Amino acid sequence: MADQYDLVVVGGGPGGYAAAFYGASAGLNVALVEKDTIGGTCLNRGCIPAKAFLETAAARRHAEHAADFGIDVTVGATDFVVAQARKQKIVDGLVKGLTGLVKVKKVTYLLGVGALNADNSVTVTAEDGTVTQVKGDAVILAAGSVPRVIPGFEPGLANVVVRSFQKKKIDIKTGVAVKGHTPTGSGSTVLSFGEGETLEVDAVIVSVGRRPFADQLGLGNTKVAVSDRGFVEVDEYCATSVVGVYAIGDLINTPQLAHVAYAEAILVVQQLLGENAIPVDYDRVPWAIYCSPEVAWAGPGEEAAKAAGYDVVVAKHQFRANSRAMILGEIDGLVKIIAKKNPDGSAGQVLGVHMVGPWVTEQLSGGYLAVNWEATVDEIAHFIQPHPSLSELFGETVMSLTGRSINS
Repeated sequence: MADQYDLVVVGGGPGGYAAAFYGASAGLNVALVEKDTIGGTCLNRGCIPAKAFLETAAARRHAEHAADFGIDVTVGATDFVVAQARKQKIVDGLVKGLTGLVKVKKVTYLLGVGALNADNSVTVTAEDGTVTQVKGDAVILAAGSVPRVIPGFEPGLANVVVRSFQKKKIDIKTGVAVKGHTPTGSGSTVLSFGEGETLEVDAVIVSVGRRPFADQLGLGNTKVAVSDRGFVEVDEYCATSVVGVYAIGDLINTPQLAHVAYAEAILVVQQLLGENAIPVDYDRVPWAIYCSPEVAWAGPGEEAAKAAGYDVVVAKHQFRANSRAMILGEIDGLVKIIAKKNPDGSAGQVLGVHMVGPWVTEQLSGGYLAVNWEATVDEIAHFIQPHPSLSELFGETVMSLTGRSINS
Protein backbone atom coordinates (compact mmCIF):
# COMPACT_ATOMS: atom_id res chain seq x y z
CA MET A 1 0.00 0.00 0.00
CA ALA A 2 1.28 3.44 -0.97
CA ASP A 3 1.24 6.14 1.67
CA GLN A 4 -1.53 8.64 0.82
CA TYR A 5 -1.13 12.44 0.72
CA ASP A 6 -3.09 15.42 -0.50
CA LEU A 7 -0.07 16.43 -2.56
CA VAL A 8 3.15 14.73 -3.65
CA VAL A 9 5.88 16.98 -5.02
CA VAL A 10 8.77 15.49 -6.99
CA GLY A 11 11.79 17.80 -6.84
CA GLY A 12 13.03 19.98 -3.99
CA GLY A 13 14.25 23.04 -5.89
CA PRO A 14 12.57 26.46 -5.71
CA GLY A 15 9.39 25.31 -7.47
CA GLY A 16 9.17 22.07 -5.53
CA TYR A 17 9.79 23.38 -2.04
CA ALA A 18 7.59 26.40 -2.71
CA ALA A 19 4.71 24.10 -3.67
CA ALA A 20 5.29 21.89 -0.62
CA PHE A 21 5.57 24.74 1.88
CA TYR A 22 2.77 26.86 0.42
CA GLY A 23 0.48 23.83 0.30
CA ALA A 24 1.36 22.76 3.83
CA SER A 25 0.77 26.27 5.15
CA ALA A 26 -2.74 26.04 3.69
CA GLY A 27 -3.43 22.77 5.51
CA LEU A 28 -2.54 20.17 2.86
CA ASN A 29 -0.81 16.92 3.83
CA VAL A 30 2.31 17.06 1.65
CA ALA A 31 5.17 14.74 0.72
CA LEU A 32 8.28 16.24 -0.88
CA VAL A 33 10.64 13.99 -2.85
CA GLU A 34 14.21 15.15 -3.51
CA LYS A 35 17.15 13.04 -4.72
CA ASP A 36 19.94 15.30 -3.48
CA THR A 37 19.82 18.41 -1.27
CA ILE A 38 16.78 20.59 -0.74
CA GLY A 39 17.09 23.88 -2.60
CA GLY A 40 18.04 22.26 -5.90
CA THR A 41 20.44 23.74 -8.43
CA CYS A 42 19.46 27.33 -7.63
CA LEU A 43 20.53 27.22 -4.01
CA ASN A 44 23.29 24.63 -4.06
CA ARG A 45 25.06 25.13 -7.40
CA GLY A 46 23.53 28.02 -9.32
CA CYS A 47 21.90 31.32 -8.37
CA ILE A 48 23.06 31.68 -4.78
CA PRO A 49 26.70 30.52 -5.17
CA ALA A 50 27.09 32.63 -8.31
CA LYS A 51 25.83 35.78 -6.58
CA ALA A 52 28.10 35.11 -3.60
CA PHE A 53 31.11 35.02 -5.93
CA LEU A 54 29.90 38.15 -7.72
CA GLU A 55 29.81 39.91 -4.37
CA THR A 56 33.42 38.86 -3.78
CA ALA A 57 34.30 40.41 -7.13
CA ALA A 58 32.38 43.56 -6.18
CA ALA A 59 34.24 43.79 -2.86
CA ARG A 60 37.56 43.64 -4.72
CA ARG A 61 36.38 46.25 -7.21
CA HIS A 62 35.42 48.57 -4.34
CA ALA A 63 38.81 48.06 -2.71
CA GLU A 64 40.64 48.79 -5.96
CA HIS A 65 38.76 52.09 -6.28
CA ALA A 66 38.99 53.03 -2.59
CA ALA A 67 41.43 55.83 -3.43
CA ASP A 68 38.59 57.62 -5.27
CA PHE A 69 36.91 57.92 -1.87
CA GLY A 70 40.01 59.13 -0.06
CA ILE A 71 40.97 55.76 1.41
CA ASP A 72 44.49 54.44 0.94
CA VAL A 73 44.27 50.67 0.45
CA THR A 74 46.75 48.15 -0.87
CA VAL A 75 44.84 45.36 -2.56
CA GLY A 76 46.45 41.94 -2.38
CA ALA A 77 45.53 38.67 -4.04
CA THR A 78 42.01 37.28 -3.86
CA ASP A 79 41.93 34.21 -1.61
CA PHE A 80 39.45 32.03 -3.43
CA VAL A 81 39.53 29.44 -0.65
CA VAL A 82 38.04 32.07 1.66
CA ALA A 83 35.52 33.08 -1.00
CA GLN A 84 34.50 29.44 -1.42
CA ALA A 85 34.11 29.03 2.33
CA ARG A 86 31.98 32.17 2.55
CA LYS A 87 29.80 30.93 -0.30
CA GLN A 88 29.37 27.55 1.33
CA LYS A 89 28.46 29.10 4.68
CA ILE A 90 25.67 31.06 2.97
CA VAL A 91 24.43 27.98 1.12
CA ASP A 92 24.56 25.80 4.23
CA GLY A 93 22.64 28.39 6.22
CA LEU A 94 19.89 28.57 3.63
CA VAL A 95 19.70 24.76 3.33
CA LYS A 96 19.43 24.54 7.11
CA GLY A 97 16.59 27.07 7.02
CA LEU A 98 14.68 25.05 4.41
CA THR A 99 15.27 21.84 6.34
CA GLY A 100 13.83 23.53 9.40
CA LEU A 101 10.75 24.58 7.44
CA VAL A 102 10.19 20.95 6.41
CA LYS A 103 9.78 20.13 10.10
CA VAL A 104 7.86 23.25 11.08
CA LYS A 105 5.34 22.81 8.27
CA LYS A 106 5.11 19.05 8.88
CA VAL A 107 6.06 18.12 5.32
CA THR A 108 7.08 14.48 4.81
CA TYR A 109 10.55 14.62 3.22
CA LEU A 110 11.61 11.61 1.16
CA LEU A 111 15.24 11.43 0.01
CA GLY A 112 15.49 9.58 -3.29
CA VAL A 113 14.64 9.59 -6.99
CA GLY A 114 10.92 10.00 -7.61
CA ALA A 115 9.33 8.35 -10.66
CA LEU A 116 5.70 8.74 -11.70
CA ASN A 117 3.66 5.62 -12.34
CA ALA A 118 0.68 5.10 -14.65
CA ASP A 119 -1.74 5.25 -11.69
CA ASN A 120 -0.26 8.62 -10.58
CA SER A 121 1.54 7.04 -7.65
CA VAL A 122 5.22 7.87 -7.18
CA THR A 123 7.99 5.37 -6.61
CA VAL A 124 10.82 6.77 -4.51
CA THR A 125 14.14 4.95 -4.80
CA ALA A 126 16.72 5.85 -2.18
CA GLU A 127 20.46 5.73 -2.83
CA ASP A 128 20.71 2.42 -0.96
CA GLY A 129 18.03 0.90 -3.19
CA THR A 130 15.20 1.15 -0.66
CA VAL A 131 11.87 1.69 -2.44
CA THR A 132 8.90 3.64 -1.07
CA GLN A 133 5.51 4.09 -2.74
CA VAL A 134 3.52 7.29 -2.20
CA LYS A 135 0.31 8.53 -3.75
CA GLY A 136 -1.24 11.97 -3.79
CA ASP A 137 -4.60 13.36 -4.75
CA ALA A 138 -2.38 15.58 -6.88
CA VAL A 139 1.23 15.28 -8.04
CA ILE A 140 3.50 18.17 -8.96
CA LEU A 141 6.54 17.40 -11.10
CA ALA A 142 9.33 19.88 -10.35
CA ALA A 143 12.50 18.02 -11.30
CA GLY A 144 14.17 21.12 -12.75
CA SER A 145 16.81 21.26 -15.46
CA VAL A 146 20.44 20.50 -16.22
CA PRO A 147 22.97 22.51 -18.28
CA ARG A 148 23.01 22.23 -22.05
CA VAL A 149 26.45 21.71 -23.51
CA ILE A 150 28.24 22.55 -26.75
CA PRO A 151 29.81 19.53 -28.48
CA GLY A 152 33.49 19.51 -27.58
CA PHE A 153 32.85 21.54 -24.41
CA GLU A 154 31.38 18.94 -22.12
CA PRO A 155 32.47 19.66 -18.53
CA GLY A 156 36.44 17.79 -17.85
CA LEU A 157 22.69 42.83 -24.13
CA ALA A 158 22.33 46.16 -24.04
CA ASN A 159 24.72 48.84 -25.40
CA VAL A 160 25.29 50.21 -21.90
CA VAL A 161 26.57 46.85 -20.75
CA VAL A 162 28.74 46.47 -23.86
CA ARG A 163 30.35 49.87 -23.29
CA SER A 164 30.94 49.02 -19.63
CA PHE A 165 32.56 45.71 -20.56
CA GLN A 166 34.78 47.42 -23.10
CA LYS A 167 35.98 49.90 -20.46
CA LYS A 168 36.95 46.88 -18.37
CA LYS A 169 38.90 45.52 -21.36
CA ILE A 170 36.46 42.66 -21.89
CA ASP A 171 36.49 41.74 -25.58
CA ILE A 172 33.07 40.81 -26.98
CA LYS A 173 32.55 38.76 -30.13
CA THR A 174 29.03 37.99 -31.32
CA GLY A 175 27.67 36.22 -34.35
CA VAL A 176 30.57 33.75 -34.45
CA ALA A 177 30.44 29.98 -34.24
CA VAL A 178 32.58 28.26 -31.62
CA LYS A 179 34.37 25.29 -33.17
CA GLY A 180 36.17 23.69 -30.24
CA HIS A 181 39.17 23.97 -27.98
CA THR A 182 42.57 22.36 -27.56
CA PRO A 183 44.16 22.06 -24.09
CA THR A 184 47.77 23.22 -24.05
CA GLY A 185 48.84 20.89 -21.28
CA SER A 186 50.00 23.80 -19.13
CA GLY A 187 46.65 24.76 -17.63
CA SER A 188 45.29 26.88 -20.48
CA THR A 189 43.35 25.98 -23.62
CA VAL A 190 43.19 27.36 -27.15
CA LEU A 191 39.69 28.31 -28.27
CA SER A 192 38.76 28.00 -31.96
CA PHE A 193 35.97 30.17 -33.34
CA GLY A 194 34.78 32.18 -36.34
CA GLU A 195 36.77 31.91 -39.53
CA GLY A 196 39.94 30.28 -38.29
CA GLU A 197 40.37 32.56 -35.27
CA THR A 198 42.00 31.27 -32.09
CA LEU A 199 42.43 32.57 -28.57
CA GLU A 200 44.38 31.13 -25.65
CA VAL A 201 42.46 31.40 -22.39
CA ASP A 202 42.80 30.22 -18.81
CA ALA A 203 39.28 28.79 -18.67
CA VAL A 204 36.13 28.41 -20.75
CA ILE A 205 32.69 29.00 -19.26
CA VAL A 206 29.89 27.35 -21.23
CA SER A 207 26.62 29.22 -20.72
CA VAL A 208 24.17 28.17 -23.41
CA GLY A 209 21.12 27.54 -21.28
CA ARG A 210 19.60 24.50 -19.64
CA ARG A 211 17.37 21.63 -20.67
CA PRO A 212 14.47 20.10 -18.73
CA PHE A 213 15.53 17.17 -16.58
CA ALA A 214 12.72 14.64 -16.93
CA ASP A 215 15.17 11.76 -17.40
CA GLN A 216 14.39 10.01 -14.10
CA LEU A 217 10.66 10.78 -13.84
CA GLY A 218 9.56 7.63 -15.65
CA LEU A 219 7.21 9.56 -17.91
CA GLY A 220 7.55 6.97 -20.66
CA ASN A 221 5.36 4.71 -18.54
CA THR A 222 2.63 7.34 -18.27
CA LYS A 223 0.43 9.40 -20.55
CA VAL A 224 2.11 12.67 -19.58
CA ALA A 225 2.88 14.46 -22.86
CA VAL A 226 6.43 15.63 -23.50
CA SER A 227 7.46 17.91 -26.38
CA ASP A 228 10.17 17.19 -28.93
CA ARG A 229 12.46 19.52 -26.98
CA GLY A 230 11.92 17.55 -23.78
CA PHE A 231 9.56 19.93 -22.00
CA VAL A 232 6.56 18.52 -20.14
CA GLU A 233 3.51 19.94 -21.91
CA VAL A 234 1.06 21.84 -19.73
CA ASP A 235 -1.84 24.26 -20.08
CA GLU A 236 -1.93 27.80 -18.66
CA TYR A 237 -2.67 26.33 -15.23
CA CYS A 238 0.41 24.05 -15.32
CA ALA A 239 -1.80 20.96 -15.70
CA THR A 240 -0.34 18.11 -17.76
CA SER A 241 -2.26 15.81 -20.10
CA VAL A 242 -2.95 13.53 -17.11
CA VAL A 243 -5.64 14.60 -14.65
CA GLY A 244 -4.18 15.34 -11.23
CA VAL A 245 -0.61 15.71 -12.46
CA TYR A 246 1.00 19.13 -12.79
CA ALA A 247 4.45 20.32 -13.84
CA ILE A 248 6.23 23.55 -12.91
CA GLY A 249 9.58 25.29 -13.13
CA ASP A 250 12.30 24.36 -15.59
CA LEU A 251 10.45 21.18 -16.62
CA ILE A 252 8.01 23.28 -18.65
CA ASN A 253 8.59 25.77 -21.45
CA THR A 254 8.31 28.95 -19.40
CA PRO A 255 11.04 31.40 -18.27
CA GLN A 256 13.63 29.39 -16.34
CA LEU A 257 13.60 31.64 -13.30
CA ALA A 258 13.27 30.59 -9.66
CA HIS A 259 10.68 33.27 -8.98
CA VAL A 260 8.58 32.07 -11.91
CA ALA A 261 8.68 28.57 -10.43
CA TYR A 262 7.47 30.04 -7.11
CA ALA A 263 4.52 31.64 -8.91
CA GLU A 264 3.68 28.41 -10.75
CA ALA A 265 3.79 26.48 -7.47
CA ILE A 266 1.32 28.89 -5.89
CA LEU A 267 -0.90 28.73 -8.99
CA VAL A 268 -1.19 24.93 -8.74
CA VAL A 269 -1.80 24.82 -4.99
CA GLN A 270 -4.51 27.48 -5.27
CA GLN A 271 -6.30 25.25 -7.76
CA LEU A 272 -6.07 22.28 -5.41
CA LEU A 273 -7.63 24.43 -2.70
CA GLY A 274 -10.48 25.45 -5.00
CA GLU A 275 -9.42 29.09 -4.99
CA ASN A 276 -9.50 31.61 -7.81
CA ALA A 277 -6.18 30.77 -9.44
CA ILE A 278 -4.86 33.34 -11.91
CA PRO A 279 -2.40 32.06 -14.56
CA VAL A 280 1.08 33.55 -14.62
CA ASP A 281 1.46 36.41 -17.11
CA TYR A 282 4.81 35.36 -18.54
CA ASP A 283 5.11 38.49 -20.69
CA ARG A 284 5.33 40.60 -17.54
CA VAL A 285 7.57 38.63 -15.20
CA PRO A 286 10.60 40.39 -13.68
CA TRP A 287 13.99 39.62 -15.20
CA ALA A 288 17.37 40.28 -13.59
CA ILE A 289 20.91 39.89 -14.89
CA TYR A 290 23.62 40.24 -12.28
CA CYS A 291 26.47 41.58 -14.39
CA SER A 292 28.11 44.94 -13.71
CA PRO A 293 26.26 47.16 -14.35
CA GLU A 294 23.17 45.14 -13.52
CA VAL A 295 20.25 44.75 -15.92
CA ALA A 296 16.58 44.34 -14.97
CA TRP A 297 13.27 44.67 -16.74
CA ALA A 298 9.57 43.84 -16.80
CA GLY A 299 7.33 44.06 -19.83
CA PRO A 300 8.23 44.61 -23.48
CA GLY A 301 10.90 46.88 -24.88
CA GLU A 302 10.11 49.59 -27.41
CA GLU A 303 10.36 47.42 -30.54
CA ALA A 304 8.46 44.51 -28.96
CA ALA A 305 5.65 46.83 -27.87
CA LYS A 306 5.39 48.23 -31.40
CA ALA A 307 5.41 44.72 -32.84
CA ALA A 308 2.51 43.90 -30.52
CA GLY A 309 0.51 46.70 -32.13
CA TYR A 310 0.96 49.51 -29.63
CA ASP A 311 1.67 53.14 -30.39
CA VAL A 312 4.17 54.07 -27.72
CA VAL A 313 5.81 56.97 -25.95
CA VAL A 314 9.31 56.38 -24.60
CA ALA A 315 11.39 58.20 -22.01
CA LYS A 316 14.85 57.43 -20.66
CA HIS A 317 17.15 59.04 -18.12
CA GLN A 318 20.80 58.36 -17.34
CA PHE A 319 22.15 57.43 -13.91
CA ARG A 320 25.06 59.85 -14.47
CA ALA A 321 22.64 62.66 -13.49
CA ASN A 322 21.48 60.87 -10.32
CA SER A 323 23.01 62.11 -7.06
CA ARG A 324 23.07 58.72 -5.32
CA ALA A 325 24.77 57.11 -8.32
CA MET A 326 27.41 59.84 -8.19
CA ILE A 327 27.93 59.22 -4.48
CA LEU A 328 28.36 55.51 -5.14
CA GLY A 329 30.69 56.20 -8.03
CA GLU A 330 28.56 54.02 -10.31
CA ILE A 331 27.06 56.27 -12.97
CA ASP A 332 26.81 53.90 -15.93
CA GLY A 333 23.26 53.03 -16.92
CA LEU A 334 19.77 54.35 -17.45
CA VAL A 335 16.07 53.84 -16.85
CA LYS A 336 13.85 53.46 -19.90
CA ILE A 337 10.06 53.42 -19.74
CA ILE A 338 7.74 52.40 -22.55
CA ALA A 339 4.18 53.69 -22.24
CA LYS A 340 1.07 53.36 -24.39
CA LYS A 341 0.32 56.47 -26.40
CA ASN A 342 -3.11 57.94 -25.73
CA PRO A 343 -5.30 59.22 -28.61
CA ASP A 344 -4.25 62.78 -27.72
CA GLY A 345 -0.57 61.84 -27.95
CA SER A 346 0.09 61.83 -24.22
CA ALA A 347 1.58 58.88 -22.36
CA GLY A 348 -0.85 56.48 -20.69
CA GLN A 349 -0.44 52.93 -19.37
CA VAL A 350 3.09 51.82 -18.61
CA LEU A 351 3.90 48.76 -20.74
CA GLY A 352 7.54 48.13 -19.92
CA VAL A 353 10.25 49.27 -17.52
CA HIS A 354 13.89 48.55 -18.44
CA MET A 355 16.85 49.40 -16.25
CA VAL A 356 20.64 49.17 -16.50
CA GLY A 357 22.79 50.42 -13.66
CA PRO A 358 23.73 50.07 -9.99
CA TRP A 359 21.50 47.73 -7.98
CA VAL A 360 18.68 47.85 -10.56
CA THR A 361 17.77 44.26 -9.66
CA GLU A 362 16.70 45.69 -6.29
CA GLN A 363 14.98 48.71 -7.84
CA LEU A 364 12.79 46.89 -10.34
CA SER A 365 9.96 46.08 -7.94
CA GLY A 366 8.31 49.48 -8.45
CA GLY A 367 8.48 49.15 -12.21
CA TYR A 368 7.30 45.54 -12.10
CA LEU A 369 4.32 46.54 -9.96
CA ALA A 370 3.49 49.39 -12.35
CA VAL A 371 3.58 47.12 -15.40
CA ASN A 372 1.48 44.38 -13.85
CA TRP A 373 -0.98 46.76 -12.22
CA GLU A 374 -1.40 48.36 -15.66
CA ALA A 375 -0.79 51.69 -13.98
CA THR A 376 -0.71 54.91 -15.96
CA VAL A 377 2.05 57.49 -16.06
CA ASP A 378 -0.13 60.03 -14.23
CA GLU A 379 -0.91 57.56 -11.44
CA ILE A 380 2.73 56.65 -10.82
CA ALA A 381 4.00 60.23 -11.05
CA HIS A 382 1.82 61.11 -8.05
CA PHE A 383 3.96 58.97 -5.75
CA ILE A 384 7.05 60.29 -3.96
CA GLN A 385 10.52 58.78 -4.35
CA PRO A 386 13.02 59.16 -1.48
CA HIS A 387 15.94 61.55 -1.95
CA PRO A 388 18.78 60.93 -2.52
CA SER A 389 18.14 57.48 -3.93
CA LEU A 390 18.75 55.46 -7.06
CA SER A 391 15.00 54.88 -7.34
CA GLU A 392 14.52 58.60 -7.95
CA LEU A 393 15.53 57.98 -11.54
CA PHE A 394 12.48 55.77 -12.08
CA GLY A 395 10.24 58.50 -10.67
CA GLU A 396 11.99 61.18 -12.71
CA THR A 397 11.58 59.17 -15.91
CA VAL A 398 7.89 58.62 -15.23
CA MET A 399 7.40 62.30 -14.47
CA SER A 400 9.00 63.30 -17.76
CA LEU A 401 6.32 61.28 -19.57
CA THR A 402 3.67 63.61 -18.10
CA GLY A 403 5.27 66.44 -20.05
CA ARG A 404 6.81 68.02 -16.98
CA SER A 405 10.03 67.43 -15.04
CA ILE A 406 12.32 68.75 -12.35
CA ASN A 407 15.84 67.63 -13.10
CA SER A 408 15.69 67.22 -16.85
